[in-house]
Amino acid sequence: MKDIKLPDFKVIQPIELKNRPTYVDLDMSEKATEKQLKKVRRVLGELQDVMYAHGKYSVLFCLQGIDTSGKDSLIREVFKDFNARGVVVHSFKVPTPLELKHDYLWRHYIALPARGKFGVFNRTHYENVLITRVRPNYIMNENIPGVDDVSKIDDAFWDERFEQINNFEKHIAQNGTIIFKFFLHLSKEEQRQRLLRRLEKPSKNWKFSSDDLKERALWDQYQTYYEDAINRTSKPHAPWYTIPADDKATARYIVAKILLDELRTYTDIQNPELSDEDKGNLKHYKEQLAIE
Repeated sequence: MKDIKLPDFKVIQPIELKNRPTYVDLDMSEKATEKQLKKVRRVLGELQDVMYAHGKYSVLFCLQGIDTSGKDSLIREVFKDFNARGVVVHSFKVPTPLELKHDYLWRHYIALPARGKFGVFNRTHYENVLITRVRPNYIMNENIPGVDDVSKIDDAFWDERFEQINNFEKHIAQNGTIIFKFFLHLSKEEQRQRLLRRLEKPSKNWKFSSDDLKERALWDQYQTYYEDAINRTSKPHAPWYTIPADDKATARYIVAKILLDELRTYTDIQNPELSDEDKGNLKHYKEQLAIE
């Protein structure tokens, strides 16, 4: 089994996605990889219980990836051993009429995890600088003052939006939210194979939409905008990790291991201690309960 080294996945300087791997060999069988994942997620679940009791940090887990990259199944497998009270998953779809009455970050802000909890964003606030760059006409639904035509959505507009996102993440990080951002880096060929499996297996047909092929035709544009978003917003307090996603079991294990290794650096996360008075009376309390 090969060690997972954070620098291999963490974005600490500008990258080119074409140079980042979509597959990595950990020198383990799929069964062995799943066994390692079970060990890691069990410890993560225990750590989350401590974080809940500690009550000072929250964790925001952001997951982005092209269609079929394995987002849903990764969330299911990584967080399987968490207490249900400790993790909340939000899957952001097309904005509702209510959400469009607010700024684009509003629906993400109100979904942020409380202290002691994990919040999982399946697709995230980054959709606002990804799909909207591919289809800028979507911005018109936001009814932004001064943006009354698609021609107004220029480079300056995107510069400002990236600055807003960076400020949003800096603000929540400074107030106790630990941010993880994972990009599931899938190859175009692997996506083709996964789409074919959806068509070939009747039980998977429901997952397929003709829109999948329309989006696939825009592959290069999406790769360009993912790369730009990652490079502009990977910060020490809110880093991006590019995760090779051609093998689902490997991707899940890498993500879980990164979560655990990084959270363990927060050595102040401990179970609260009893007050001195309660510590001094422990024997008395036990005696009271014993004679009932």
